Amino acid sequence: MISNLITSVINFYVFLVFAYVIMSWFRPSGFLYDVYAMLATICEPYIGLFRRIVPSGGGIDFSPWVAILVLQWIVGPVLIELLEILGL
Repeated sequence: MISNLITSVINFYVFLVFAYVIMSWFRPSGFLYDVYAMLATICEPYIGLFRRIVPSGGGIDFSPWVAILVLQWIVGPVLIELLEILGL
């Protein structure tokens, strides 16, 4: 039950990061800029952790993709495993 909630929250956050990355390619204006700024506030602290570690390759920032992979392949499964160990 709780593992489903964690999986859903992680998937939603991945969607937010993906939307933030796509919007960063187009530099929106007006209302969409407000959405972009909100997504930056939510996503940038997490992506920033990887931006310090992952070098940009030829002007392409791979840190959001690494952040998504870590979230889905490491953080999510580890949290779910811990919850199963705790019996939640």
